[in-house]
Amino acid sequence: MPDREEVIDALLDDRTYHIEFNGHLTNHAKHAVVALAGLGVPAADIKAYYDAYAKLTSYGFGLEAPKPDRHLITERNWREHLGQRTSFWSYCDFFDRRERELGLEEVLRRYVPELLPGWTGSFTHATIHLGWALDVGHRWMAIEGLAYLAFSYSTCHPERARPPREDGAPVDSLLRLAGVWDEHRDELTHWVAGILADTSPVEDGRIHPELLRSGLQFRIARTLSEGHPLFYDTPAWTGNDTWNDTWEPLYYAVSLLYLSRPGDFVLLHLITSLYAVERIAERLPAEQRREAVVCFWIGLLGTVFSGGDFPHRAKLAALHRIFSEATDESPAESPAESPGRDAGDWDTIVGRAVLEEEEHNPKLVYVLRRVWERSGRRSIYRVAAGQFTATPELPPSFDEPPTA
Repeated sequence: MPDREEVIDALLDDRTYHIEFNGHLTNHAKHAVVALAGLGVPAADIKAYYDAYAKLTSYGFGLEAPKPDRHLITERNWREHLGQRTSFWSYCDFFDRRERELGLEEVLRRYVPELLPGWTGSFTHATIHLGWALDVGHRWMAIEGLAYLAFSYSTCHPERARPPREDGAPVDSLLRLAGVWDEHRDELTHWVAGILADTSPVEDGRIHPELLRSGLQFRIARTLSEGHPLFYDTPAWTGNDTWNDTWEPLYYAVSLLYLSRPGDFVLLHLITSLYAVERIAERLPAEQRREAVVCFWIGLLGTVFSGGDFPHRAKLAALHRIFSEATDESPAESPAESPGRDAGDWDTIVGRAVLEEEEHNPKLVYVLRRVWERSGRRSIYRVAAGQFTATPELPPSFDEPPTA
């Protein structure tokens, strides 16, 4: 009888299914395994979830067999096929060989800096695949993550970043940008609508046509390819020498953004992908970590702007007043009959999460509970973790067959 770790390892090592299905929809099965395992779900239940997801995802489609590759990926040509969505398994073979030759740490050091500008590709799921693999220390899942980053690459153009401006913390940057939107909302909404109406980057090959079928991924890729000057005013906090002084404030700002629109499917991904970017960045040399933070911030802004809207500053500021100093009780501070009253809510949140067919919810809870534990039990993470999302309806473009 295999033990729990053996079951989890076998699931993360599974190569039965392609990384995507029905065109561009990501196979999230291994992300769910990591989250459910981290939430303490028994191995048999994790295996049952994996098998059920493979048969029928929450989108109403099953997973698919591996797709044939169009190109043999080598050291000489690996950059040529970035984002072309043609050769996932050949990219896996390439990074597998390189890892055996160089070791994982050296592979990450060599290739991730070139891949990380494309972290929003596949709606951040390639980044999640790699970062969460590093989180649990699984070699093959990390190889898949590197391959998926290459397969779905779509740059956020960090080379456009300008010298830092003096924002004290991520929440200050968020409030500043919300103020800009309040003042120029009609102008910015019109700007977004205008660039999204222009599909020429698909026609000339700068954006893969499958992303146009997606709708959401096209909006993000198109917004980031065009870019807006507000994306590139790099905040000074991205250069903090003490990286713990960057990550937790970033989680706070992103959670504040999520609570301004609780359950928002798009904004949820900024939380789960931030956890991945952090796990990736901590494996890079110090001089490359700032670039990871800059990429995340630019990609975050492109993702939020792509919806043609931004939360109002007054709402974000009110939430900030509620949560900036709020922490949950620890058991030692609580009455004996109600130990850790606020912290005890996690039992309910986790209990709900592990029942969810929509796997984004246990992922949200897994990440925010980890951040809550290390942040001094800040209440915002517990409250945000309880705001579950629903599987979005597929757009009419899905009536057309996949282009890849």
